[in-house]
Amino acid sequence: MHDGRFRSVATSARRVQRLGWVAAALGLVLALPAPARAESAYPPVTSYPPIFGYNEVEKDGLGPFKKWAVVLERYAAERNIEMDPCESGLFKRCDLQDWRKFLAGLQGKPLMDKLAEVNDYMNQHRYITDPVNWGVPDYWEVPREFFNKDGDCEDYAIAKYFSLRHLGVPADMLRLVVLQDENLRVPHAILVVYVNGAALVLDNQFGRVVSADRISHYRPIYSVNENHWWLHARPRNRG
Repeated sequence: MHDGRFRSVATSARRVQRLGWVAAALGLVLALPAPARAESAYPPVTSYPPIFGYNEVEKDGLGPFKKWAVVLERYAAERNIEMDPCESGLFKRCDLQDWRKFLAGLQGKPLMDKLAEVNDYMNQHRYITDPVNWGVPDYWEVPREFFNKDGDCEDYAIAKYFSLRHLGVPADMLRLVVLQDENLRVPHAILVVYVNGAALVLDNQFGRVVSADRISHYRPIYSVNENHWWLHARPRNRG
């Protein structure tokens, strides 16, 4: 992520909040196909602990986050190609099929093992910025593009998001979080998974899954899943 696009998204979120614009005005009803495992197999989320100690306000729909809406639409439209026959080689790769085989191997494992293995699988990809990779300041990839071309921080998070959805983890347990890394002074994106009252972080900068309450240098700006978005704000008693 880059400072310019980060400021633009944060400004858009504030503008939406001030105007009270309903996200459904986008006219988008986005849902992924049914995952491989019943969502009822996972514990329901009864409350969301504050991410990194910041307050949040929930909004229905997808708000101003059109790049995420487009990713959801594109992925739903092309998901049927994931199991097409393929042959590995210089000009024809089987990245999607290899990914689905990897996910199939996780079926039946405990949720924490799935989180750790998905995080590690995606983090093995090379980090590459959008201007170098795509020739544009900001591009959000579907998994096929990430596997073919690698990507930057939100692309890791998106690939992890869809991996867990394939494994039956419900959308209410997942959030793509855009934040500011106050140590590096750069925008960043991660995936947060809510498990048993804890917010767990899957991050391309961390080699393992960690609890959000162990991280003090992240300042969340907004978070999204398929159904809602959240605007985050610093508590008044916080410096």
